[in-house]
Amino acid sequence: MAWFAGHAGREEDGETCVATTIERFGSVDVLVNNAATNPHAGPMIDVPLSMWDKTHEVNLRGPLAWTQVAWNRWMRENGGCVINIASVGGFKTSAVLGVYGVFKAAMIHMTKQLGAELGPQVRVNCIAPGLIRTDFARILWEGERGKVVTDMLPAKRLGEPEDIGAAALFLAAGAPWMTGQTITVDGGEFVRINEAAFE
Repeated sequence: MAWFAGHAGREEDGETCVATTIERFGSVDVLVNNAATNPHAGPMIDVPLSMWDKTHEVNLRGPLAWTQVAWNRWMRENGGCVINIASVGGFKTSAVLGVYGVFKAAMIHMTKQLGAELGPQVRVNCIAPGLIRTDFARILWEGERGKVVTDMLPAKRLGEPEDIGAAALFLAAGAPWMTGQTITVDGGEFVRINEAAFE
């Protein structure tokens, strides 16, 4: 196991990380764009533009920059796989996570575009998680809030990091004819029966 600390929004950190990976392991076969931030909660119309810029820098510009580095330094000539981590928020509106959702929607489309551009050398796919029990999302799942979400899901549990890891492993190693696609891993949130429709 080896690690390299860097800023997801800085191209130079991407360059150093990719170079270090090639030096240590001999290749860059899989790139997972998983870094994200969410400095603003509330209506998008009220977002300070500095927070908009920060969200863009980490959640969209960074994944593109790191993908460019991986492509130019290794994958163009040797092939590989890029996995973007978006969110179910990229498919819907939100009272508090609208800004976050905008950039995740853009990431979903970026996945399609890069999937079309980088084949056949590189496959580019995306995972859109629902609510996962991570520190990043703690405010959304701790206490009563988490119970409300759990009760409405067909799977009757919140997601765990291992659920996303399993999907990423499939995309990296088990989906050789798949590119430009987004897999939703959400415990059934999008297919749940809306009881309110029958009231």
